[in-house]
Amino acid sequence: MSEEDRPSPGAAIARHRWGWPAPARKAVTVGLAATAFALLVVAGTTWGFATTGDDRAAPTAPLWHDETGAAPTVRPAESPAPPAKPPTRVRVPKLGVDSSLVGLRLGAGGELEAPKDFQQAGWYAQGTVPGEVGPAVIAGHVDSERGPAVFFRLVDLRAGDRIEVQRDGVWLPFRVVHTGRYPKNRFPTAEVYGPTPTAELRLITCGGTFDDSAGSYRDNIVVYAVDARPAALPSSKGNVVPDSRWDDR
Repeated sequence: MSEEDRPSPGAAIARHRWGWPAPARKAVTVGLAATAFALLVVAGTTWGFATTGDDRAAPTAPLWHDETGAAPTVRPAESPAPPAKPPTRVRVPKLGVDSSLVGLRLGAGGELEAPKDFQQAGWYAQGTVPGEVGPAVIAGHVDSERGPAVFFRLVDLRAGDRIEVQRDGVWLPFRVVHTGRYPKNRFPTAEVYGPTPTAELRLITCGGTFDDSAGSYRDNIVVYAVDARPAALPSSKGNVVPDSRWDDR
């Protein structure tokens, strides 16, 4: 690892502008608009601005109408699943990191805010909870004007290294698969925050060289990790023991 990858202690200055790119809000707006349009199209058959395409009269009753007059079966609504417990700590054995976690939200400019304590990591509380399906995000400072911070050595993680996140008193293991370094103006937002089929984890900090004019590091370090919990075995009733008294009569 070159000296350029890991910043030297004390390189940051008081006006350092922390924060990491976060999911774009524009996609949410487009998604809501598309959903609203779809609902209007469906509702149009009732409000009169959509037709069946011919002069046939609409059916007098829904297709699922029960002509027998029997009372419909009412199924009880399923109880919603309880919300996932938030994470409380993160450990990275290789780096000697063992930090409590604070919830992080998006700032006014849409960036992920940074923990106030340079020695404490934080998790993106508006995103995926670690251990649930999707990419959970944990971020931390690389250093301060006083020296190394909680994620100072994050760039040293390699494939196979272990990360652990505590949630509801249980430590959830993750396995590192890749460590990347990206210029901040080319941050891979979709790769970091995009949906995943299983539980995954991202650790983020700053890196590269320090830009005195901007008061921040030029790059971001991102560690990608996957769920390392053993796969659940399918339930089984056990083997049926055959009767040993076999005959061919």
